[in-house]
Amino acid sequence: MMNSTKVNAELITLIETIADNKFILGDRLVEVGVSGPNLEGTLAAIAMAQSELGHARLLYNWGASLKSGKGNKKDVKEQTGKAFDSIVQIEEWIALIAGLYSMNTALCTLIASLTSHQKGSEIELQFNKLAREQEEHILYSKNWALKLLNDGGSIPVRFGRAFKHCEREVITWLKQVEDNRVLIEHDILPVNSNLVDSYMEALIPSLRNEGIINAL
Repeated sequence: MMNSTKVNAELITLIETIADNKFILGDRLVEVGVSGPNLEGTLAAIAMAQSELGHARLLYNWGASLKSGKGNKKDVKEQTGKAFDSIVQIEEWIALIAGLYSMNTALCTLIASLTSHQKGSEIELQFNKLAREQEEHILYSKNWALKLLNDGGSIPVRFGRAFKHCEREVITWLKQVEDNRVLIEHDILPVNSNLVDSYMEALIPSLRNEGIINAL
């Protein structure tokens, strides 16, 4: 399966897309996190940044090994160009939490589908390296999302809009992945992975549709 040039290319694209978004999120967690609303949030953001950057390094190394047969031990200086615009454009705390929660919910959904379908494979082995910390990322970003949704003034509406801005790219990407014929035909993903539906089901209920956001 892994020796097919076409499936290798699609898998590398998938890996690099995840790595790029984690790399940028790690960078934004440092830059924006230092101006978090409280000391606890700031310290947690810096710790989360190290985790996201560590995941990105693991994924870049895996992608390099698929390309050349050997990993890349050099420090990563920049993304490969596959990070979402909404993630790259994060400049303040509300947008940071929106991007973290949307992206990490999507990644948990995708990783769960890949690892459950790829028992005993290299794919399961590589993604399992991220799985435990990925759950911590979800817990952190979900808790902050709930705080912002229940805050006063304009903050809930601002968060909802920032979340939907990120989510549009996330859902478009998940749909492309779940419909990827190469990944399906080479049995990397199941035929009916339903990634978008699973993503939506995993969200805080008040973030599942535009109408509720507009009514906040």
